[in-house]
Amino acid sequence: MNIKILQINPKDNVLVALTNLHKGELIPWEGDQIELIDNIPAKHKLAITPLKTGDPVFMYGVLVGRAQADIPRGGCITTANLKHAAEPYDYHGVKYSWTPPDTSRFKNRDFLGYYRNDGRVGTANYWLFIPTVFCENRNLDVIKEALVNELGYGVTDKYKRYTKQLADAIRNGDKLDSVSLSPDTSSQHRLFKNVDGIKFLNHDGGCGGIRQDSAILGKLLAAYANHPNVGGITLLSLGCQHLQTKDLVDEIRIQNPAFDKPLFVFEQQQSVSEPELITTAIRKTFEGLQMINQQERKPATLDKLCVGVKCGGSDGFSGISANPAVGYCSDLLVALGAKVLLAEFPELCGAEQELIDRSVNEATARKFMHLMQSYDAQAHLVGSGFDMNPSPGNIRDGLITDAIKSAGAAKKGGHSPVVDVLDYTEQATKPGLSLVCTPGNDVEATTGKAAAGATLILFTTGLGTPTGNPVCPTIKLATNTTLAKRMPDIIDIDTGPIITGEKTIAEMGEEILEYCILAASGKVIPKAVQLNQDDFIPWKRGVSL
Repeated sequence: MNIKILQINPKDNVLVALTNLHKGELIPWEGDQIELIDNIPAKHKLAITPLKTGDPVFMYGVLVGRAQADIPRGGCITTANLKHAAEPYDYHGVKYSWTPPDTSRFKNRDFLGYYRNDGRVGTANYWLFIPTVFCENRNLDVIKEALVNELGYGVTDKYKRYTKQLADAIRNGDKLDSVSLSPDTSSQHRLFKNVDGIKFLNHDGGCGGIRQDSAILGKLLAAYANHPNVGGITLLSLGCQHLQTKDLVDEIRIQNPAFDKPLFVFEQQQSVSEPELITTAIRKTFEGLQMINQQERKPATLDKLCVGVKCGGSDGFSGISANPAVGYCSDLLVALGAKVLLAEFPELCGAEQELIDRSVNEATARKFMHLMQSYDAQAHLVGSGFDMNPSPGNIRDGLITDAIKSAGAAKKGGHSPVVDVLDYTEQATKPGLSLVCTPGNDVEATTGKAAAGATLILFTTGLGTPTGNPVCPTIKLATNTTLAKRMPDIIDIDTGPIITGEKTIAEMGEEILEYCILAASGKVIPKAVQLNQDDFIPWKRGVSL
């Protein structure tokens, strides 16, 4: 199909270029033709009608900006002629109705997961190392170097072999370009077959800063210890830091009074020496690994899934292909009784009214409004704002304003009612769609999503990003086929066929859910997991967009 342009919503006064369009080209439109005044790169927008300075620009059916200069019909929308704008929002008591999608294809389906004593079911079984303070990061690095590759969980052995081959080539007088990277075979030698990985939560907190930072960090780390994908924990502490070991252990048990995972605690200031600390921690961890290796995957119904939805390295196709497809998958999951988590509050700017209108009650709507307004006010206090969220890469690929970016980003949440709103580190407990307060920053958002309980993350990208999470398998979806072909090492699913008209959003959404079932069962391993892309950045509740 040779489709060149798309109007996303009948209310929109701009069109999206689906391919590169050229100045002077005539574009058929509603029985007429639009002559292009500028070159319109793929993913960018052109004006359907002439726009005067101050005129509103609509996309996805909502206000996304105002013209800063006259824009002729067929002119390209750019940062020079459009500025971010969004409609005010409030609670209006709308009674929202929703028709769930057909889930007959997934009736009586299950996945193979790990059952935990709090009723949740994990999609993986990890051993987790947690430092209470940044002072222990070096010890974690030493232990990681000792454990990960030796037990078959590393991807760095091939790079070590490659480095040795290069060094040998120089010693032998050979050409460096004759040396090739050998494949990774570490996973073939795993000692513990039912342990999916050993993960490390290095961070820069736990002391210094303000006490509130340490308190929030404690809740975050406790949420990770209680995460259904975690089978056991080794906890390293210095001893004198703000985040005391007792406080963290207490928080773990507050969140889960029936906590029964193996938990080994080591405090360096009480140890005889560093070697004694590290060797004891490694030995005890081996004992714990033997324990959790006895756990096996068992069938679980799809309502036990908790899926976070995220976008990063977004482009002008994100809100047209990958995000709506993930949104359809989200609606399928909700209809099946599962949990879906939509976060990135700076990237919901302009989509607030729709989410408020979809809220199941006034308390839910007002909690969302309060968190959004407080967050935005904090940003303005330091001379920023949600409108400064789009990155240079976003802008180059067609996301000119934050409202354009947000309207497309919100599509990941589908159309189901908003059943709950969670502040940072709060746990998802209700089936359905929950909003989770996090920054838009990729790693801070995925870190917060996993803390809320996500056992899989669907991560859409138009530009490509290597982001993952230590305890939550992250599935990458390309918005366009060009990216999927260029970066096959990080992309799991290509939603580009939606752009070319080869597949519908519904068809792609069902394919995504099929992949989720396989990933949740350990039958396919997402690329981010294969590459050990274990990104973890706690949010200190400062201004991060």
